This record gives sequence, C-alpha cells and structure tokens, in this order.
Amino acid sequence: STRFYFFNFAPCFVPLLKNDLQIFARMSKRSLDGMWDICVHILFFHRGLATGIYTTNSPEACQYVAHNCEANFLVVENNKQLIKILQLPHLKAIVQYKGELEQKLPNVYTWAEFMKFGANVPDSELDVLIDCQKANECCTLIYTSGTTGNPKGAMLSHDNITWTASATGHMINLKMAEEELVSYLPLSHVAAQVQDMWICMRFAGITNFAEPDALKGSLANTLREVRPTSFLGVPRVWEKMQEAMKAVGAKSSVTKKKIADWAKGIGLQASYNSMNGDSSVPWGFTLANALVFKNVRKALGLDRCRTCFTGAAPITKDTLEYFMSLYTPLFELYGMSESTGPHSISWAEGYRIMSCGKVLTGCKTKLDKPNTDGTGEICFWGRHVFMGYLNMPEKTEEALDTDGWLHSGDLGKHDEDDFLFITGRIKELIITAGGENVPPVPIEDALKEEVSIISNVMLVGDKKKFLSMLLTLKCNVDDNGDPTDELTPLVVEYCRQHGVIVSKVSEIVNKKEPTIYKTIQEGIDRVNAKATSNAQRVQKWTILQRDFSISGGELGPTMKLKRPAVSKMYEEYINKFYGE
Repeated sequence: STRFYFFNFAPCFVPLLKNDLQIFARMSKRSLDGMWDICVHILFFHRGLATGIYTTNSPEACQYVAHNCEANFLVVENNKQLIKILQLPHLKAIVQYKGELEQKLPNVYTWAEFMKFGANVPDSELDVLIDCQKANECCTLIYTSGTTGNPKGAMLSHDNITWTASATGHMINLKMAEEELVSYLPLSHVAAQVQDMWICMRFAGITNFAEPDALKGSLANTLREVRPTSFLGVPRVWEKMQEAMKAVGAKSSVTKKKIADWAKGIGLQASYNSMNGDSSVPWGFTLANALVFKNVRKALGLDRCRTCFTGAAPITKDTLEYFMSLYTPLFELYGMSESTGPHSISWAEGYRIMSCGKVLTGCKTKLDKPNTDGTGEICFWGRHVFMGYLNMPEKTEEALDTDGWLHSGDLGKHDEDDFLFITGRIKELIITAGGENVPPVPIEDALKEEVSIISNVMLVGDKKKFLSMLLTLKCNVDDNGDPTDELTPLVVEYCRQHGVIVSKVSEIVNKKEPTIYKTIQEGIDRVNAKATSNAQRVQKWTILQRDFSISGGELGPTMKLKRPAVSKMYEEYINKFYGE
C-alpha cells in the first residue's frame, strides 16, 4: 500500500552504485562489532530492514514504532529496555545483548546464544546476498522525532545512503583514510547514521563511540582523548561548552580576563574576515592564537578539528559569535530524515552566520509560494530524497509532490549569494486572534541572547489576543542528565552581581525575586522594542520550577523543543496568562 518514489539515473552510474553497495556491505560486516553485527545478519541474510528506537522512549513510544513497522525481531540492551516490548505482537525473537536474562522466556536470547546461530554460515553465502542488492531497494528506516505528532518511518534506499555519503564528503573536502570522529548521538537519528557510519565508511575513517552518558558530561573527556578531525554538535552541546568556558573565565584573574577579552575581539574580527572572503587578520592575531585560541581548542579536544558542525535544531547568534571569537567557527547544516540527512551545508570556504549554507552539490532547492520578501516553504529535490513513509501513503503524498519535490514544512529565504536562511516552521507558526503569523524561534532566541541566565523559552499565543512566554533558568543536572533545583555557577554569579544571593531555582521562583524578575522584564522590553508589529510583542511570562529535558518530555532526542507536549504539560500556566 506504500507509494515508492525513485529517481532515474544514467546507466553509467549502475556499476559504481553496485560497487559502492558491496563496499558498504562488506565494511559493515567485517569492520564493526557488537550491535551492528546483529543488524548486518538481519539485513543481509534475511533481506530485512533495520530501524532504531531511542532508549529514552517510553514503553508506549517503543510499542508505537514496533507496531508501525510490524517488527518481528527486536534487539535490546538490557532488562530495562526488554520489559518495554515483551508484549508486542509480530515478534519472533528478542536478543538482549548485555548481561544475562533475569528470567528465561520463549524466543528471548542472550548475545552469546544469538551469535551461535550464524557460526557455521560461510562468507560466500553472505557475499551472494550482498551481490543481489539493488540501488533502489529500501535499506533502512529512520523514524522522525515526532516533535509535532506521531513519528513516521522514512524509507531510505541504498542509493539515498551511498550517494549522500559520497556527495557530502566531497563537498566538505573530506580526506580519504584521514578522518576520525566521535559518535555520541543515538544511531536511530539520521544525523548520527550518516555522519558516524555511512560517511565514515565511504571515506575510510575511524568512528569512536562515546560512553552512554556522553550528553550527561563524559563527552568532554572523550573529545580530549580522541581529538576528532571533524565534529557535529547539536546546539545544546555547543551551549554547554560555552557555559563551561564562561564559568572558568569568571574565576580567572583580572589580567587573564583582560587578555581573553582582547583575544576574543581579535578572533571575532578574524572570523568575520574569513567568512567574507578576506584572508587578512587583525594586528595581534598570531599572539592571540598562541596565548588563547590554541589552548582553548586543545582543552576542548578540538585542536585537530578541521570542521566543527552544528545542526538538528536552531542555534543562537550569541553561541555562534562566541565560538567565532575563539577562531573556531561553527558550520551549520540543514536537512531532514526524509533527505537522508543534509540538504544544505556550510563549510570553511562557504558560510554566513545564521545561515545553514548552500545546497548539496547535485541537489536543488525551491521556495514554494514565496511572500513579498522572498520567504517561502523550502522544498528539496535530488537523489537524497527518501522513498516515502512506511505504511503511510497519505503522509507520503503530503510530503512529496508529483514532480518529486520534498516539502519540508520549514520557511526560508536565500540571500544574494544563494545562502539559505531558515526563518521558521509552518507548523510552529503562531497565528494570533488578530490573524497575524508570528514565527516563535527568532523571538525566543532574541530573549536568550538578552538574558544569559535563561535556558529554554517557549512562545505561546496561538489564537490568543497576545503573546506570552514560558521560561526556564539554567541549572545543574544530576548523574542521569535530569535538571536539578541547583542554579549553574554562572547564574549564581549573575544574581550576585545584581545583589541577590541565591543558589536554587526555587528560591527565585517562590519569592518571585524582584531584582531578577526585573532584569528579565527589561530583557523582554528590549526584545519587544525590536518587534515588527504590536502583535509580535510579549505581554506576559512566567518562570517554571524545572528546566526542560528529554526525560521530562519537553525535548526530543536532539534537544529540539516538543511544542505540543510542552503546551499540554503546562496548560495550567498558559491558561492563567489568558484568564482561562
């Protein structure tokens, strides 16, 4: 019942594609251990499809994905994950690849038991199946993050994956057999699969897998140990680095602070010069590089890093300029699961601040139904565009038009040099009671830049007479990565500088600490002063007791805000804004 979409390609490409498929398959089979061995066994011996489920998913979310793709074989890490899926239909077997089973159940196997099944199967049998692969067959399923509704299984073909891996690597000038990466994002996410697996295979690189608690703090140690040649960080990773460096800087002597500020001024100017095609650097750059920039990159584990990327969610100008001031520009990527990851890319020879770069070579971008300033829905075309959604023909028809253009649902525009800028998302647009369309992200980012102690912001006001905001403060996280009541050292210091001695979020919220509330209101006033109309001004706001998190349900796996979930969770607060 699923509609499949294929792009035609010239017959001369077929031998290359077949060769790529064989290389990918054999490298997968012979170079990776552990979990991927299972996927290879299933994919190539049984011509099956693999998909991932985030370990942070609830039992209901796990069951939704497994039911939607009619999974009959599931692999889990431990008993905690096992109990989420025991009652699923369609299942023929479950493999638990860590530890012993807490109780023996039918068709549930340990890793050791599973590995015995293939012990006597010769490589020649596997090679025959590898040679039977076709470029336009579905290779894998990537489930969307579900930030605006139920996840959808995007079907990616072998051609999608091999072509995208090759095109991306060539566009950013990756070197064969020279690249080394750190993998920390869940491999069920398209960015992790393409960056950490497929591109790395294509260019014979090395992938180092971080510890499971990478996003809880250990990633910094892994980066220093590996010293990757390129690194893709979601915005929250870069923000955490920024916060950590600012915290260290706050404890430095007056002399060191002055040197750092002087160097960062030079670094920012040098970065802007480079961005604009000017190879000259300000006077003092060599000294600033030796005293500050090199030491910072070494401390971060980025001293070998030729390209630092950011993607998967919006990033603020403040964070981008902070790293530019350290002469370590962050290059934005943009794409979707449905486009096999990247569609537009920034790199050293082509980037603009707040832009997500230029379209991947060999692909096309169209802005559908543009308004007077050139802003329209971003549409993709190319061999990276997916086959369709599994078992969802209606959703596939919504996403892909009859000419093969993928409609992203994002709004954007080009500048005079064809750099793409994202201005909002159609489904995220707030339409006020007066009928004005308000993109929330620019207003949210503007406030975070104005008031440095704010962690997360969500603008609300759909079908309402005015806009309001839910705010959270920056706080420490516990060993599980969950937000605590303790303010970060930077927030504590910020409050102290304003004459307020506090250490907890609750101390500010419960007392509605006048000085802190006043500084936030002043920040909102500055944002409102730049608004293009009265309808885009924020009139009410509140600080929540707890920061947003993945475990709390407010954020997706890449720290992207789940607006519908937040609206439902904090409905009582939102209703108070409007006397409902």
